[in-house]
Amino acid sequence: MRHTWRWFGPVDRVTVEDAAQAGALGIVSALHHIPTGEVWPVEEIAKRQAQVRAGGLQWDVVESVPVSESIKTQTGDWRNHIANWQETLRRLSAAGTRTVCYNFMPVLDWTRTDLRWTARHGAKAMRFDRIDFVAFDVHLLERPGAVDDYDAETLEQARRRFGEMSDERKLSLSRNIGAGLPGSNEGYSLPQLREHLRTYDGIDRTRLQRNLVDFLAEVTPVAEQVGINICAHPDDPPWALLGLPRVLSKAEDYAFMLDQVDSRANGVTFCTGSLGALAANDLPAMVRQFASRIHFVHLRNVRREEDRTPCSFYEDEHLEGGTDMVAVIAELLKEEKRRRDTGRNDHEIPMRPDHGQEILDDLTRGAQPGYPAIGRLKGLAELRGIERALSHSVYGLS
Repeated sequence: MRHTWRWFGPVDRVTVEDAAQAGALGIVSALHHIPTGEVWPVEEIAKRQAQVRAGGLQWDVVESVPVSESIKTQTGDWRNHIANWQETLRRLSAAGTRTVCYNFMPVLDWTRTDLRWTARHGAKAMRFDRIDFVAFDVHLLERPGAVDDYDAETLEQARRRFGEMSDERKLSLSRNIGAGLPGSNEGYSLPQLREHLRTYDGIDRTRLQRNLVDFLAEVTPVAEQVGINICAHPDDPPWALLGLPRVLSKAEDYAFMLDQVDSRANGVTFCTGSLGALAANDLPAMVRQFASRIHFVHLRNVRREEDRTPCSFYEDEHLEGGTDMVAVIAELLKEEKRRRDTGRNDHEIPMRPDHGQEILDDLTRGAQPGYPAIGRLKGLAELRGIERALSHSVYGLS
C-alpha cells in the first residue's frame, strides 16, 4: 500500500515535513477554504500542490471534494453544484490527481461527543457517548420527535445525565457535535443545526439512497473520462443520527451503490474505524467482497463499550479495539497482488493511518482533533510493520 498522511493545509499544526519524518510518502488534503458547491480554482489546486512539494512529498489523494446539502436533498442549486463537482474533477485530473474521496452523510459528518477524552495512560482520544448524545438531542437541541427515536431506559438515562451536566459540559457537547470537519470553517450553532435538519423533512433512507445514485450517475462518467477513481467514505458512526437517514453504513449499502453505478471509477473508501463501530460488520469479509472497488483505505480502530447498536465507543490504538487489523491488511495485500498480476495501473492502494490518540508532545501541540503527530506516527509504524511482515516472501502476498 502507499502510505499517506492527512494534512489540512497551512493551518495544520502538523507539517508536511512532520509527515515525511513519520514515514509517509504522500499527502491527503483538500481545499477546505473553498465554499462547498463551488468549483475549485486551478490556481488554488496548484498552490496546494506547491505547498506539499515544498515539504518533500506529493499530493496523492483529495479528501474531500464536499458534496453539498443541496445535492443530497436535490433542492436549490443542486444541479449547478453537480456541474461544479464535475468541473472540479476535470481540473484535479489535469493537475495529476487520480483519487478523490467524498462522503454522503446528511448535515453532520463524523460525529463525536468528546474530541479529547482521557483514555488509558493519559492519552487523549475522540469518543462517542451514546447517552450524552441522546441528552444533547432531547434536552439541548430539543429536536421535535426525538423522544420517539429512543427506548424508555435510554431516555431516563439521558434525563439523569443531563441533570448532572455542568453548563460548561453542555456548551462543549454542543460544540463537539456541531463542529465541522477538521480543517473546515463550517460548524453549526443549535439554531443553525435545527434549520439544517428541517431541510431533510420528508427525505427518508430510500430517498437519500436514490439521491446518492443520481449523483453518482452524473459524476462517475466524468471520473471515467478523466482517469479519476472516486470513493465514498462510510457513515461515521454507521447508524441514523438526529432523525437523519444514513446510506453507507454496512455491506448491503455499498453493494447497492456499486451495483447501481457499475463502474470501476465508482468505488469505496474503506474506513475500518467508521465501519468497525457497527458490530455486525465483518471487516475482512467486506474487504474481500469489495476488493476490486476499494480505492482508498483509512486504517484505525475503535473500541465498542456496549454490546448494542447504537453504542458508545472510543478511538483506540491502531492495533487494539474490535477490528482484526492483521486480517484486514492481509486481504488488502491480496487484492494488491491480484491487481499487479492483472496489470491494473491502480495496484498500489493509498492508505493513511486514520486518527490517533494524542500522546507525549501531542498533548501540548494543539493539532486538529483526532489528527496528532506522534499518535499517527505510532499508528503508521505499527501498520507498516504488519504490512512488511505479511509481504515477506514466506507468506506469498508480495
